Amino acid sequence: MADQFLLGIVTASILVFLLLIRFRGCRRKAHLAPGKGSSCSIRAGKGGAGAGTDVIIVGAGVAGSALAYTLGKDGRRVHVIERDLSEPDRIVGELLLPGGYLKLLELGLEDCVDEIDAQRIIGYVLYKDEKSTRLTYPLEKYHEDVAGRSFRNGRFVQRMREKAISLHNVQLEQGTVTSLIEENGTVEGVVYKTNSGEEQRKAFAPLTIVCDGAFSNLRRTLCSPKVDVPSCFVGMVLEKCQLSFPNRGHIILGDPSITLFYPISSTEVRCLVDVPGNKIPSVANGEMTNFLKTVVAPQVPTELHDPFIEAIDKGSFRSMPNKSMPAAPHPTPGALLLGDAFNMRHPLTGGGMTVALSDIVVLRDLLRPIADLHHASSVCKYLESFYILRKPVASTINTLSDALYQVFRASSDRARSEMRQAYFDYLCVGGVNSSGPISLLAGLNPRPVSLMAHFLAVVIYGVGRLIFPFPSLENMWIGARLIFNASGIICPLIKAEGIRKMFFPATVPEYYRGPPSN
Repeated sequence: MADQFLLGIVTASILVFLLLIRFRGCRRKAHLAPGKGSSCSIRAGKGGAGAGTDVIIVGAGVAGSALAYTLGKDGRRVHVIERDLSEPDRIVGELLLPGGYLKLLELGLEDCVDEIDAQRIIGYVLYKDEKSTRLTYPLEKYHEDVAGRSFRNGRFVQRMREKAISLHNVQLEQGTVTSLIEENGTVEGVVYKTNSGEEQRKAFAPLTIVCDGAFSNLRRTLCSPKVDVPSCFVGMVLEKCQLSFPNRGHIILGDPSITLFYPISSTEVRCLVDVPGNKIPSVANGEMTNFLKTVVAPQVPTELHDPFIEAIDKGSFRSMPNKSMPAAPHPTPGALLLGDAFNMRHPLTGGGMTVALSDIVVLRDLLRPIADLHHASSVCKYLESFYILRKPVASTINTLSDALYQVFRASSDRARSEMRQAYFDYLCVGGVNSSGPISLLAGLNPRPVSLMAHFLAVVIYGVGRLIFPFPSLENMWIGARLIFNASGIICPLIKAEGIRKMFFPATVPEYYRGPPSN
């Protein structure tokens, strides 16, 4: 009997040990296998998945993965549902500003730019009419590791996902969320389909955070989306190409297109051609090739011309609509929007990831004092402060991105052309004229007041060029129109962000709202 009892204990111990190994391996590896669903999702609680889950995150892109790791590190039990766990292949989301890198440091995610052949970015080179000026990030007061980073978006996202599931309390599952579960105006979870698309499941948690990207199908219940598509990017990769100025993005202010070049690995350079409007030339009938070769190529710097033509001849074109959408949330108990599902700006400046990471830092700090998230109404009311506290960084980068695109794009209007030239010449002056705007663009000085000061300075500089030393009636008229056009650019953007929230956030009552008592 003693031998049998001992044998039973040993057998049971071995079984438990094997089950623990299988469970641990399933959580850390199986969920990242491309095209494979999870075989170990947590079930229970209201007849669905996610028993004991604190937060459901919809989407495991940059925002969703970073948020999962951040909340998991704070002890939250997190269930992430992502439509496709294979490595993403995108032509945007490839540039992280220095301000965004500082947020990575703050979140403990800085190693996610390691081992992916990411390239340091220290500034830009701006080209216009065969003239150029170098703009350098003001990084003197930071550690030498602080700079921008450019990389393949998919590699970065996969590193973030691996980082998230390195935590035992983060579950990453492949599935497509089809709807939110609402009861009496409170979101209690999500309905999603498994990878096979046949089995429908429900997952419940006291807080659901939607981070399903620019093409979100869930945002309409949580905000009032007003999506603008001012242009499209056509993307190519230039291989074995050396940029004129290493570790810098190259911006060509062409006509009609702005063209960007920046490294995404040690052997590849991304080229993005901005095509105004929401319709691009046809690739099938050769319109795209003709447009790039006859219109864009002659405006590309000489040293990049041949690699640019070679990339065109390969014909591997990718396109992406450039979307802009101000944040217009509907505070909803049990749910929150984040990332591009919540707020977008023109990707010209590459500010999207920086805004998302900054939002995660704000949200993390707000959630830390709350032990129990089940009091949905009080938590929702408290989290209204999130929309105010995020404003300094978000509104500065959003407004600058959309304003710069409108200023930099070519126009047949003389007043618009003068404003474009004025901004280029203003940056060429150097000193605070260049360090101020580049600090704003880098996310290092997220102050709306500084943004407005430099924007007004550019307008004054442009008008001054027209009326001094000898004003003419024609130039005075163009100067007046320049002021009118500048107002037409900046005022709607500020209005969309909210004048009071943007410039005087401390006067908004929600700014001081404290956590609910549990």
